[in-house]
Amino acid sequence: MITRRHLGQIGLAATAVALHPRLARAAEVQADWQAVLDAGRDQTVWWHAWGGDPKINDFIAWLGAEAEMRHGISIEHVKLASTADAVARVLAEQQAGKTEDGAVDLIWINGENFAAMKEKGLLFGPFAEGLPNWPLVDVAGKPAVVTDFTLPTEGYESPWAMAQLVFEHDTARLPVPPATLAALADWILANPGRFTYPQPPDYLGLTFLKQVLYGVMPDPARLQQPAGDTYAQDTAPLWAFLDRIHPALWRAGRAFPQNEPALAQLLADAEIDISLSFNPGRASAEIANGNLPATVRTFVLRGGTIGNASFVAIPFNASHSAAAQVVANLLLQPEIQARAQDPNILGFQTVLNLAALPEEDRNAFAGLDLGVATLSPQDLGPALLEPHASWMVKIGEDWLTRYGVTK
Repeated sequence: MITRRHLGQIGLAATAVALHPRLARAAEVQADWQAVLDAGRDQTVWWHAWGGDPKINDFIAWLGAEAEMRHGISIEHVKLASTADAVARVLAEQQAGKTEDGAVDLIWINGENFAAMKEKGLLFGPFAEGLPNWPLVDVAGKPAVVTDFTLPTEGYESPWAMAQLVFEHDTARLPVPPATLAALADWILANPGRFTYPQPPDYLGLTFLKQVLYGVMPDPARLQQPAGDTYAQDTAPLWAFLDRIHPALWRAGRAFPQNEPALAQLLADAEIDISLSFNPGRASAEIANGNLPATVRTFVLRGGTIGNASFVAIPFNASHSAAAQVVANLLLQPEIQARAQDPNILGFQTVLNLAALPEEDRNAFAGLDLGVATLSPQDLGPALLEPHASWMVKIGEDWLTRYGVTK
């Protein structure tokens, strides 16, 4: 029986909700998320992700154990040589009319692959901003978490790691590294055979080309727009720079390492003196694992280096979209982000706003020993925004035409 006292309590509750609509929204989100958790339980997420780094493979395996323990979700890591392979599979399914029960549940993606999937309607969502951990993401301080190669993500992918281009050098052979792009070119010419970069279309090789573009273009702001009619004029300084250093590269530019691990091995074997990485903590992690000499250190070029976020996206026809959302949210858990930033694990930079975290979570990050070779956030310098994806595609094609065939 509802008494006058009960009516009063109901009225007070209704007033509280009216005065605090955020509370009502929070309750709605919580109910919606519980439905996602329930739907995702006992599902297997087929996560298509680059498989070229054993440390990343180990992290994904560990994450799978966490997902199983916390949510009853399994992760199967489909190891890719190229993200484009997963995109092509989803596209083929769309063209075949397969609108559900797709083979791909989650993709580690960014750049031109995200742009292609978004353009062709291959993405599930938007989902990212509905994840319970989304409020922890540092949208204001790290705008790359909502902009992928100049393209707004609009909730169709969720960030899980920050990256920035760094250079690595062995101080035993090169005590003071070059600080500018021009100085790097001079050093390469003075030390033939001691520098190289991964062969495009490898992402790290293309990132080096884009870094050079930033340094030689008269108006690098053009890179935030699609490559247009002035492309040949805009990129002429890039090819002039590369033509100049090409004969002085490792193996006289007649061969290139295929990817980042292959490049890193050249530094470890003392075949080159300067290497590249898109992970500022990589060198410290490799030193800790005994794969690099303790004398290796990290440096950046004056004026900043290219930075971006790594994302996960869910295909439009994913068989297990609920479980994929749970995994995306799990990747944003502070303790998992802190584990990924540990140089002994991955050394990835976090996407979270540390100031917004509870003290216990902040302390987990503050207690990390980032390692002897990892630059502080201040020394890492500004992260230059990724160019529009069209630049990456065109310069990759042109590079192969100019340098991809041994002459």
